[in-house]
Amino acid sequence: MKHFSFLLSCICLFFFIISSCQQSPQKQTVENSAHYPKSELEVQHGMALFNQHCASCHNFMGNEIGPNLNGITSKVSKEWLVNFIHNPQAVIDQKDERAVALFQQYKMYMPPFPHIKDKDLDDLLGFIHKFSEAEKKNKSNRTGGLVDPIKKKIYPSDLSLVIEEWLTIPPSSETSPKTRINKIETLKTQGKERLFVDDLRGKLYEIVDNKPLVYMDFQELEEQFIHTPGFGTGLGSVAFHPDFEHNGRLYTTHTEPAKTQPADFAIADSVPVKLQWVLLEWETQSPSATPFSGSKRELLRVDMVTQIHGVQEIAFNPLVQKGDADYGMLYVGVGDGGAALAGHPYLCDDPNRIWGSVLRIQPEKGNSANGNYSIPKDNPFADGNEGLPEIWARGFRNPHRFSWDRSGTKKMLISNIGQHSVEEVNLGEKGGHYGWPHREGTFLFDPEANTELVYPVDETDSTFIPPVLQYDHDEGNAVSGGYVYTSDLIPDLKGKYLFGDIPRGFLFYADATAIEQGKQANIHGLGLEFKGEKTSLAAMNPNQRVDLRFGTNQKGEVFIFTKSNGTIYRITGVKKSTL
Repeated sequence: MKHFSFLLSCICLFFFIISSCQQSPQKQTVENSAHYPKSELEVQHGMALFNQHCASCHNFMGNEIGPNLNGITSKVSKEWLVNFIHNPQAVIDQKDERAVALFQQYKMYMPPFPHIKDKDLDDLLGFIHKFSEAEKKNKSNRTGGLVDPIKKKIYPSDLSLVIEEWLTIPPSSETSPKTRINKIETLKTQGKERLFVDDLRGKLYEIVDNKPLVYMDFQELEEQFIHTPGFGTGLGSVAFHPDFEHNGRLYTTHTEPAKTQPADFAIADSVPVKLQWVLLEWETQSPSATPFSGSKRELLRVDMVTQIHGVQEIAFNPLVQKGDADYGMLYVGVGDGGAALAGHPYLCDDPNRIWGSVLRIQPEKGNSANGNYSIPKDNPFADGNEGLPEIWARGFRNPHRFSWDRSGTKKMLISNIGQHSVEEVNLGEKGGHYGWPHREGTFLFDPEANTELVYPVDETDSTFIPPVLQYDHDEGNAVSGGYVYTSDLIPDLKGKYLFGDIPRGFLFYADATAIEQGKQANIHGLGLEFKGEKTSLAAMNPNQRVDLRFGTNQKGEVFIFTKSNGTIYRITGVKKSTL
C-alpha cells in the first residue's frame, strides 16, 4: 500500500510538471476523442483514489500546493499520459518534444510507474477527465470547489445482517438487467397481509403463497406506456388507499412519450420535453381479487425535461387513522426531471412550479386546477398565494423514497439522491425548503459552476433545511431510502433506520431517536452474511449495478432486494463481531 501511495503521489508530481509548463513551445491541444471511463462506478473509484492520494495537493480551480488540473486531458492525449506515467525516461529518450522540453526545464526525471495497475490508472484518469472538463464549463467562475466535502468517514459497526433468499421475481427481459423491480408495497385486507412488487417494465405482482402473480400489466392496460430510456422510467410507484379494503382504490405512476396528452404541469415549447409522468387512480371491482379488474382515471400529468428524476414515489402516511387530518392524503415525490443540469434550473427553483417537490393531495375530485383531485386545506400553500397549493415541501433533486417511522417518533424520512458529491436523507417538514438547486447536502451547489463539485457554505446561513443524514461519494453514489425496523423478531435492529447505497449496495443504519432536525445523525456501516459466509451485495451481483432497494411488511420487518436480478432477501438475524 505504501508503494502504491508513492506511485500515486508521483502521478500528482507528474501533473504538476505538465500543468506548470506554461511556456513550452511544444504545448499541445488535443481533442478528447480517447476513451476515458465514464460509468459512475469507474469514476467513483477514480475519485476515491484521487481523494486518498492527490486531493491534498490538487484541485480543479486554482494552484495551491499543486496546480489545478483544469483541462489537463485536453492538453495532452491519453496515450501520451499513459506512456509518460509508465516510463517517462523512455519517452524523453525517444526525443518526444514535449517530454524533452519538460526535462530541460526541470532537470529531473519523473520516476517510472511499472507497478501501477492499468484499471486503477484508467479510472483515476477518467475521474480527472470528467472533473476537468466540467470545470471548463464554470460560467460563474466560482472557486473553492470541494472534491472531498465530508472528511468524516462511515466506519463499519459490529453488526452484520444475516439474509436469506425469499423469492425471485420472473425476468422481464432476456438481456441484463433481467428485472427492474423497484418497490415493495404492503396492505392488509380482511385481516390478512398482502405484499406487492412492481417491475419498472410494467408488471405489478402480488406475492401469494410465496409466489409472484401478475396483478396488473401496464403494457396491456396502458397503450402509451413506455419504460425507456433511463434507470427510473416505467412503472414508477404504487400506493394503496388506506381504506382499499372498502373503496378498492390504488394509485400508480408511469411514463409516456412527450406530448401524449396536454400536461397539467407543462414546460414551455421552447424547452425540449423528453417524456411525461402520469398519476392514475384505479378502482377495482373486488378488492380481495387477483388479478386487478376495474376502472381508472387520471389525476395529473407532468412534463419532464429529461428521462431522469421523475415521479418514482407515492405513498400514504401509514400512521394515521380515520378522522386525522392526514388520513387519505397522497404524498407524491416529483424530481427535478434533470432540469437543473439541463440548463433550466429555474424550473426547480420556483414555488409556483411542481418540479423538485413533494406534493400532498386529496385524491377525490375537487378544487385542483384540473378538477381531478382536491387541495388539502392544511397544505402550506393551500391558498396559492406563495406557491403551488399542491406542494407540501420542496427543494429536492430526486425525492426517490420516503417512509414514516413506526417505532414511535412518526418522523417522515425523505431520501434525496445527489448530483456528484453528497447523498442525503431529510426529515420531512410541512412547508420546508431543502435547498436544491442551491444546496447539495449541507454544501453550496451552483448550476452555473463546476456541477461535479460542491462549495463551502456559510454555516450561519439558515435559508434551507439541512439533511439529517448525509454521506459523500467516497462512500457511495446514490442513496436508497429505507425503513425503521420495528419488528420484535430481531431486537438488535429495532428502532434502527435501515438504508443504503443504490449502485454499490452498501448497507447503513442510523438510530431513529438520534435523527433530529438541524443535526446530522451518525451513519453506521452494516456487514452482510449469506449462506453462512461474509459477503456483500456487490459480490453477489458481479458485473452489474447492485440497484439496492428496501421494503417492509405490516410487522415492521425489512426486506432488501436487488433491482437488477429480481431477488428479494429477508433479514433473518444479525451477528455481532469484535471490531
